[in-house]
Amino acid sequence: MGEFKVHRVRFFDYVPSGVCCMAYSEETERLAVARNDGSVEVYNFPANYYQETVIPGDDRRTTQSICWAPGGRLFSAGLNGEIIEYDLTKLCVKYSLDAFGGPIWGIAASPSGTQLAVCCEDGSVKLFNISPEKIVFEKSLNRQKDRILCLAWHPSGSQIVTGSVNVIRVFSVSSGHLLHRLKVDRRTSAVRNRECVVWSVAVLSCGEVISVDSTGKLQFWELDNGTLLRTYNVTTCDILSLAVNQSEDSLLVGTAEGLVLQFQRLATQTGKPEQQWVRTKPFRYHTHDVRAVAHSSTALISGGVDGYVVSRPLMEKVQTKSYEAALRKITFPHRHLVSCAQASRLLLFQFPGHLELWRLGQTNESGIDGDLLNVSKEQELLLQLKRKGSECIRCSTISRCGSWVSYATSSRLFLHRLHYDQDNIRISRVPKVPQLQTLQLLFSPDSKRLYVGSEGGRVHVLELSEGACQHSHTLERPSGTRHGSSHPVHLLAASSDGSLLAVASANAQIDIYDVKKLKYECSVPQYNCTPAAIRIHPSTNNLVIAYPDQQILEFSIAQKQYTDWSRKVLQRGLHRDWVERDTPITGITFNPTRAEHILLHDNYMFCVLDKSLPLPDDKTPLVNQNSLKQLSESARRSHAHAFKITKRFQPLLFMDLLDDGELVLVERPLRDILAQLPPPMKQKKFGT
Repeated sequence: MGEFKVHRVRFFDYVPSGVCCMAYSEETERLAVARNDGSVEVYNFPANYYQETVIPGDDRRTTQSICWAPGGRLFSAGLNGEIIEYDLTKLCVKYSLDAFGGPIWGIAASPSGTQLAVCCEDGSVKLFNISPEKIVFEKSLNRQKDRILCLAWHPSGSQIVTGSVNVIRVFSVSSGHLLHRLKVDRRTSAVRNRECVVWSVAVLSCGEVISVDSTGKLQFWELDNGTLLRTYNVTTCDILSLAVNQSEDSLLVGTAEGLVLQFQRLATQTGKPEQQWVRTKPFRYHTHDVRAVAHSSTALISGGVDGYVVSRPLMEKVQTKSYEAALRKITFPHRHLVSCAQASRLLLFQFPGHLELWRLGQTNESGIDGDLLNVSKEQELLLQLKRKGSECIRCSTISRCGSWVSYATSSRLFLHRLHYDQDNIRISRVPKVPQLQTLQLLFSPDSKRLYVGSEGGRVHVLELSEGACQHSHTLERPSGTRHGSSHPVHLLAASSDGSLLAVASANAQIDIYDVKKLKYECSVPQYNCTPAAIRIHPSTNNLVIAYPDQQILEFSIAQKQYTDWSRKVLQRGLHRDWVERDTPITGITFNPTRAEHILLHDNYMFCVLDKSLPLPDDKTPLVNQNSLKQLSESARRSHAHAFKITKRFQPLLFMDLLDDGELVLVERPLRDILAQLPPPMKQKKFGT
């Protein structure tokens, strides 16, 4: 497998921001997730739940509700009183519009997709027309005296149902008048007269209204007459979220104690048409409040204060009982928040509001596999660089020599020069940096250039000198090239000799540029999903690509075609256990002493892929390192295969090799994250 001195870095104090709302689009099969820091993420479910889009947050923006509109348009609203539409091509806010109703608690698109409704703090429900360019205010429904916390459209689009404190209201969309006022029972088994907050509502096509509230009740109401049909006492704490599937035979609720429950409409007796709602499946995958739930045609999705996004496939909707039925618990981002200065042994950690620069520890000892070496010099925090303004940091990078640091927000690009004097460090901001829309950043291996990935698949080249930088060129595909990219830059990778640059766009297009001649070189055949990681081999200049569906390919830039090894992979296929992993490869690097070795990692596995060995078939154990150690040398060679996997290091957020051959692995144990979350709701245990 190869021996390395391994730095197990556990001082990256990363804590995922809590999930406040989510929305699933059956049209695009995308899940939009909004977090407490104002960021918005989009997950591509057909591409193995890959996090293909991240729009960074802003301290001035708080998201309370999010929804999809036809055509893949994404809207959100929050307590700052603004409605926001996102540009999923440029990965930024397209525009914002003040609803003039105070804080907005809920937003929903009409079933026809032509209108948008928001409910406000001042008791109003406002309607907006959805035009191709932007939304336009249409009218307000009859204003009420108290705040409106949630709303839902009738499937016909003729009525809107809202939830408030102690009351549910039904409005006519055409006239704007209040049709019904349904009083919610405030009594519970514990407290008699506390207020009952209706947290979420839904409307079925049969004319029933579903509500969940702070007393732990799930209730069904008759819409036309406003009468209560059924009540389910689900829990003693708040039910915070509700979602109904498209066929209206299953619903999902999330509670403040971390419990997710499914209700299904089932026949009361076999062979008879009568049906009733039955509580069928409870799930406890969260430790804290479940603030958001969504229901796709095949899965139950939830998210909450603990930051997890959990997808639980419905077994009765799944054809096969293996890969598609796997529980997905997404904890960490599918992108790097860490960059490494390999020559100077530095790590740069990215947080939403600041950057941290650390120097790795050192040891003078050596040992055998599994030995723990004593550190002669501890790791050291050299610098904490706070962002400018209210926008969260989108991306960051450090040069190989450690002399340059760059980061970008949604609207600004920053470049800093670092000066080292023994144990002292001095930082100076580079003035007059060209203000380019920045999605990805990468320094050239010689630290003389900064590559800025932008919209439309373009890469801007900035020439660096002592304390200054200048825009010199823009790399983009020739206008006559087939499949010209209009999508944003997703990943960047430079060759170690500084001659080549690989640019991956969000539409799965990968272009290669000769950066010495500043011209377009070639393109990789387009795959069916966005690449998750790319890297250029230092000796062969072959491009290695990892995709979210766990496919690994190698492209020869010199020959402008896939390598023979890659064709063998496509012909034979990879091991079933490898393909069925549920987290994408996020890091690739190479062993400089062994050209045939490719080092890969996801959140829960580190792998050395040896191209000189045969690919395993499905009958061979994929993880067989422990069993191979017990065999003789000859037997070990006959049973060895290309994949050498260890799960000793996890969860893994980053991996790279230093210039001296030491391996850096950045881990973030889940117990450390849970220790920094607020305490969960106290639950009485049996016998206490």
